Amino acid sequence: MINLAVKEISHSWVRYVLTAVGLGLLIGVTLTMTGLVRGMLDDAIALIRGTHADLWVVQEGTMGPYAESSTLYDDVYRNITGLPGVAQASNVAYLTVQVRHANKDVRAQVAGFEHDQPGEPPYLIAGRPVAKSRYEAIADIKTGFRLGDKISIRRTELTVVGLTKGMVSSGGDPVVFVTMQDMQDIQFQKDNTTIYNERNRLSANPKLNRPGSPGLLQAVTEAQQSNQKVNAVLVRVTPGYDPAVVAETIKRWKHFEVYSYEQMRQILQVRVIANALRQLGMFMVILAIVSTAIIALIIYNMTMGKIREIAVLKLIGANNSTIVAMILQQAWGLGIIGFVVGKATATLISPLFPKRVELLPFDAFISFLIVIAICSLASLIAIRAALKVQPASAIGG
Repeated sequence: MINLAVKEISHSWVRYVLTAVGLGLLIGVTLTMTGLVRGMLDDAIALIRGTHADLWVVQEGTMGPYAESSTLYDDVYRNITGLPGVAQASNVAYLTVQVRHANKDVRAQVAGFEHDQPGEPPYLIAGRPVAKSRYEAIADIKTGFRLGDKISIRRTELTVVGLTKGMVSSGGDPVVFVTMQDMQDIQFQKDNTTIYNERNRLSANPKLNRPGSPGLLQAVTEAQQSNQKVNAVLVRVTPGYDPAVVAETIKRWKHFEVYSYEQMRQILQVRVIANALRQLGMFMVILAIVSTAIIALIIYNMTMGKIREIAVLKLIGANNSTIVAMILQQAWGLGIIGFVVGKATATLISPLFPKRVELLPFDAFISFLIVIAICSLASLIAIRAALKVQPASAIGG
C-alpha cells in the first residue's frame, strides 16, 4: 500500500521540517516554563533546607521570616534551649536589600547566623568560613562576588571570605551570610539622623517629661535596645524526641509560633510563590492550546491538499484505518521533530535565565507523551474530513 504520508514529506520536506521547527520553538518555551516551575519550587526551600533545622520559632501570629515580618528579642533562644528535647537553638535574621559592590548593586537576601549553629552556610565551594565576629561575609556565587571583594550593606562594609552555591531566597535572590552582630546592625540599628530626631521628639513630649514619670527613661531604653532583635530561632531536636511534641511544648510555655520543616515548606511553596506558579501554569496551558491549534491547522491543510489521493486509496480498497494511520504518522512526525528541537532549545536557553531552570528527564518524558497526545488530538479534524471523502470523487473531477 502506498504511504502518502512518507510520499508527501519526501516531496515537501523543507516545508515540513520548517513547520516542525516552528512547533519545536513553542515546545521549547513550554519545557523552559516547566523547568522554571521546578526551579522555583526548589529555590523556595533552598534556604530552609540548608539550615538543617527541625523547628522554626517565630513571633506569635505570624508565618515566619520568609513569608512575613517576625521579630523576637535575641535572648529568647536561651529560654528555648532549656526545654526538654531541644539540642540546639540559635538566632537568625533575614533581610532583602541591595548590596553594593564597586559601581553596581546586587539584589540579595542577607542572612544573619551564629557560629556552629543552625542557620550557618551548609558548605563552601571556595574560601573559608567566617572567622571574625564582624565585617566578614559568605556569598552565593550567583551574586557575582569574588573572594576578597568589599561589599556594602546599608552602612556596614564587609569582606567576602567564602563562596557557597545554591543558597537563594524564595524569590530566587542569592543569599549573603553575615554574623548576627552585623545583621542586627544592618537590619535594626538606626542611623544618626533618626536617633537625633527621636531624642528631640521624646524630650519634647510633655507626657514623657512630667515630674516623676518614668516614661522618658523607658522610651530611651527601648530606643537603645531596638537593635537587640532577631527574626526567628532555629531549633534542632535531640535524637529520640518527637519534633511535634517539642513544638507543642514551646507553644504552650513560651507563647511563640512554631513550625516544622514540612509546615515551613508548605508555607513557602504553597503560599509565598503560589501566584507565580499559577501564572506560569496559565501560560503553559495557553501555549498547549496554541500548539494544538497550529498542529490541527497544519495537518488539516496537508490532508485537504491530497483529497484526490485519499479518494484513490478508498477506490482501490484502502480501509479507514489506513487513512487514519497515514494522517497520524504526519502528526506524530511533526511532534517528534518538534519535541527534539524544543528540548534542544530549552537546554540551550535555560542557562540564560536569571532564575534557575531545572530540566528533569522525567518532565521531558511526560512532555513528550503530552506532545504526542496533542498531535493525536489535533489530527481529529483532518481525520474526520478524510473519512468523509467519497471514492467516486477520484474519477468525478
